[in-house]
Amino acid sequence: MNQQAIEQDVINRAVWEACDTFRGVVDSNVYKDYVLSMLFLKYISDVWQDHYEGHQKMFGEHPELIEELMQAENFVLAPEANFHSLHAKRHQPGNGERIDRALHLIAEQNAGKLREVFRDISFNSTRLGEEAVKNDILRHLLEDFAKPVLNLRPSRVGALDVIGNAYEFLVKHFAASSGKKAGEFYTPPEISQLMALLVDPKRGEKIYDPTCGSGSLLMKCGQLIRQREQSREYELYGQEAINSTWALAKMNMFLHGENNHRIEWGDTLRTPKLLERDGQLMRFDVVVANPPFSLEKWGHESLLEDPWNRFGRGLPPRTKGDYAFILHMIESMRQDTGRMAVVAPNGVLFRGAAEGLIRRQLVQENLLDAVIGLPEKLFYGTGIPAAILLFKRQRQRRDVLFIDASNAYQDGKNQNQLRPCDIEKILHTVQARQSVPGYAWLADEEELARNEYNLNISRYVLSQKDQTETDFLSLRAERALLQRQLHTLEEEMDQHLRALGILPQELKVVGG
Repeated sequence: MNQQAIEQDVINRAVWEACDTFRGVVDSNVYKDYVLSMLFLKYISDVWQDHYEGHQKMFGEHPELIEELMQAENFVLAPEANFHSLHAKRHQPGNGERIDRALHLIAEQNAGKLREVFRDISFNSTRLGEEAVKNDILRHLLEDFAKPVLNLRPSRVGALDVIGNAYEFLVKHFAASSGKKAGEFYTPPEISQLMALLVDPKRGEKIYDPTCGSGSLLMKCGQLIRQREQSREYELYGQEAINSTWALAKMNMFLHGENNHRIEWGDTLRTPKLLERDGQLMRFDVVVANPPFSLEKWGHESLLEDPWNRFGRGLPPRTKGDYAFILHMIESMRQDTGRMAVVAPNGVLFRGAAEGLIRRQLVQENLLDAVIGLPEKLFYGTGIPAAILLFKRQRQRRDVLFIDASNAYQDGKNQNQLRPCDIEKILHTVQARQSVPGYAWLADEEELARNEYNLNISRYVLSQKDQTETDFLSLRAERALLQRQLHTLEEEMDQHLRALGILPQELKVVGG
């Protein structure tokens, strides 16, 4: 194990243990915001202190030069907003109030990157108990993050990814313990990785997630470009409806060094925020999302006359918002390079009425490229079977690839997981674009029309069991046909024998 792996494991364990301060006192879905915010505060304080002391060693006799150099930092940190100042006063009353003031000052002084990020996070909240209890809980939290193991100075931990990974580690563990709420802010990393590989983002492209949660799916796309092309020349865009989750995404981007991003807060369907100057939707090279499954109150009434013309193919049903998100994403793709991947419940593949008409339209416009059925229990908070739908502008062919990947996964007690070999098989099949018995089927336009644009994967891809049953039924049918042909042949022979004056019973006697 290399040094970075050791540091990562140690830091992950330490930040997770810091959660013990809240366990049994506050619900994990509440205290996750406090722990993640404290990790953020500790990190920027350590970076600031590290750089300041480094400059002090070099230019100790020139404080004005040190101040000038600190002005060039990636962010501004006032002394009273520094974690170490808060830690020094931890035994005094007012910890909650002091931490809140520090966070608001950081947001104010770094408005370009962190404007209003902490507006809904209050360490001075009564949710942490009465004043004395709250002060004690926060003292413990400050002491946990002051431990030597959580010294996050760059001169100690080195790569920035160590901090970003620790943040992701916490978000993933909070998701695992948050039940249904987990789906609001987190997409499992294996799914994010698969979707990034499928849309194949490239240097110079604009990437968009209209329901970005904590931003992990966007960052997987950016990470892929950096790995493949050693470039940070790309732009990440996102929108998130839940304020506290939007704040998570902003901090996540900051901790991963993703400076070239724009993450907006608001309801993507009712009030899309990523607009051109003329008020029209912005268009992107790559669009990815894991929207809320079958959202009931998605804004049907208020969008009967949609100002952004997203529902020309049909208005999705009042109580299921899946196609509302899909159609928003379709309209957000660029006309030339646009491609997208969206996770949706399997119901979007076969439900009728308005959704059936929308589905037909999308296929007939030659936008749908592939449908990939996923194993159950991959997503936090829901066991609903789901699929990834791939769409592309400017497709050169008119077939649709169906993949049944529902049986390829690592079985888990509460959560199943895609293995690297499962991801590789899906990716290879999409790239090869060929039928694979029991796994994939390339359906042409006529077949899709014969199925009345029902995209249920089992209509196209026969499982091994189905394949065996089908083979058996075929053999039975063939045997019945042969029996009928044999019967007909025997009758014809009898007629010929009678014509020659030989009765069938005499033939039996002759034959013995």
